[in-house]
Formats: sequence, C-alpha cells, structure tokens
Amino acid sequence: MKAFTIAGTNLRRWLRDRSNVFWAFIFPILLILVLGSAFGGSSDPRLGIHNEGDGPLAADLVVLLEEQPGMQVIQFESREDLVATVERGELEAGLLIPVDYDATLRQGAMTSVELVARSAEEAQAISSNVQSALTQQSVVLRAAFFVESEEVGSFAEGLETAETASMNVADVTVVVSSAGEPVGFFQLGRFDASAQQQMLLFVFLTSLTASAALIQTRRLGVARRMMSTPTPVRTILVGEGMGRFAVALLQGLFIMVGTLVFFNVNWGDPVGAAAILIVFSLVGSGAAMLMGSLFENDQQAAGLGVLLGMGLAALGGCMVPLIIFEFFAPTLFQVAHITPHAWGLEAFDVLVIENGTLVDTLPFLAILLGFAGVFYLLAIWRLRRVLTR
Repeated sequence: MKAFTIAGTNLRRWLRDRSNVFWAFIFPILLILVLGSAFGGSSDPRLGIHNEGDGPLAADLVVLLEEQPGMQVIQFESREDLVATVERGELEAGLLIPVDYDATLRQGAMTSVELVARSAEEAQAISSNVQSALTQQSVVLRAAFFVESEEVGSFAEGLETAETASMNVADVTVVVSSAGEPVGFFQLGRFDASAQQQMLLFVFLTSLTASAALIQTRRLGVARRMMSTPTPVRTILVGEGMGRFAVALLQGLFIMVGTLVFFNVNWGDPVGAAAILIVFSLVGSGAAMLMGSLFENDQQAAGLGVLLGMGLAALGGCMVPLIIFEFFAPTLFQVAHITPHAWGLEAFDVLVIENGTLVDTLPFLAILLGFAGVFYLLAIWRLRRVLTR
C-alpha cells in the first residue's frame, strides 16, 4: 500500500509541472503531425479542383479525375481557397478548370487547365493522373469532331455516340508484380511510422529527464524521512519505480490513443501494441531509476537525460528509419540494436506490416524485458547503497 502511495505522489508531482504536460503530451502530437504531413508514407496524393465551367465536358473531366486510382479529389468553391490550401501544404496540387472550357472545346480550339503546386516534385505524382484523364476525354472529343467533319452528324451527336461506344470498350488490365520482398516501411500510412518513432523516443526521453525528481527526493532528505518510519527500503524502491513507470505508461498511452483518434494511426493488434508499450515503459522507468541512482545533481541528470534520450533514439531508428540503416549502412543497423528503441520499432513492424499478434512479438518483448531487468537490477543495487549508507 505504501508503495502505491509513493508512486501516486511521484505521478502527481510530475503532473503539477505544466511544462511536463506540454513536452510530454502536446509536443509529441504536434511533432507527429508535422513529420507525418511532411514525410508521411503511403497515403494517396490529394488533388483539389475548382471548376469554373458549367458545361458537361468540365463536369465529365471532374468525374474522370475522381475515377483515377490512387488519388483523392477534393472540390473547392473558389480559386483563392484552393490556392491557399496548396500553399499551406494540405494538398499536393490543385487543378483550375476555366469558365470557357466547354465553349472552347466545342469550337474545336485548344484550351488548357491550370495545375498549381508548391513545387514540380510535389505535382509529379498527380500530373500523370491529370494527363490520363485529359487523354481519355480527348479521345472522345476527337471522335465527335470526326463525326462533325465528315458531316455524318453534329458534334453533340458524335459526342454522345463516342461516349456510349467508349463505355462498351473492354478495359485493359495491367498487372504489376513486385520483384523481391516489399519494403515494409513504404507500406505504412502517412502518420504510422512517425507515431511509432516519436512514442518510443518521448517515453524514454521523458523517463530519463524524470530521474531528476528521484535525485531531488534523495537530496532533500525525503527518502531518509521515509526510512525513519516503518517503511522498508524495498517499499521505497518499488514505489519510486512504479511512479516512473506510471509516468512513462501514461505518456505512451496518450500518444497511442491520440494518434489513433486524430490521425487514424494503425498500431496493429491492440493486445500486442499494449504489451510493447508496457514493456517499453518498464525499460524507460528502469533507465530513469538507474540515472537517479548514479547522479547527485538533478540538473546534471536532466541535461544528460536529454542528451542520452535523443542520442539513443537517433541511433535506434526514431529519427532515421531502420530500413535506411539496413540498406545503406548495415554495420550501423547492427549497432542500432544496442538500443531498446530498435527492438521496439521492429516489434511494431511485426504488428503493423506483417499483421502479427502478441505471440509474434514475444522475442522482441523478451529482449526489451532484458533491458528493463538489467536497468532495474543495477538501479536497485546502487540505490540500496546510497540510501542505507
């Protein structure tokens, strides 16, 4: 019971610091949003359309674009809103259909549509789809002009006949096969990879910086006052460890639920994802206990905690995907596995990319439990010496 009281006191003391609330809960979500939007994976590119034309040809072009595979189409009421949305990076490109689109085409003259993007690279994925839709429509238009030029019928009659005929033409199916094994990282959703990386990074980082509170407990004599009561040293150690574990677990749970609700992040099998979070929280809290036992100055521990937290996260694949290490620096890929972050990310890969379950992640969980066990054993040995001397 006393251990739970000590843990609850540590958790409340940590939550009362408003800066902790921002850096542990709000900042990670914002960072996931930015990284996912800028570097996210396999979400379909988005094309905004503002159709100023009011004729059937302009409407048909919009329908053809909406039918293009691998692209999201969003319609806008005004040119200004469309351009502003592209400038903010919320769309990869925007298409502007002129007001005289139908009239110009019916006269047999050339017309143009305007594709706007922040850069040619961002528009590249969409421009081929736009060209495909325009080509589909131009085939029908050429047939209608041919009917009119041969005086077989009017342009409208030729267009109607060509459209009907085009619907009866058998589609050509293109079968694409991949050589070798697919690269799993590129199968993730826009926010999936950044959510996994930042969750592990911040759980570990926050745990290390929270070790400063344990040092304050020792320096201010709180631990000695607890020992002057009928409270065994093991109870104090269990309570302090549970307090740091609660901080790590609460932060990780918030990030997982928040990204699931707001960004529809796929965490894979819920039971497996929960197990990874719990075990990694044990790793983070064990590392925090160890740091809190080694240093006498809380400011020194907090500064070194940031340095170690960011450095180990970078090495473990939380800033540059592990797949990059594996392809371009195999030795660095092996070295990355001295960090718990690499094993945590690979466990999530099993759940999300390979559609695995808790059973499939057991080897990774065992290794993470090994990290946690080593950290806790060293911390308990050191704290017993510090508190009882």
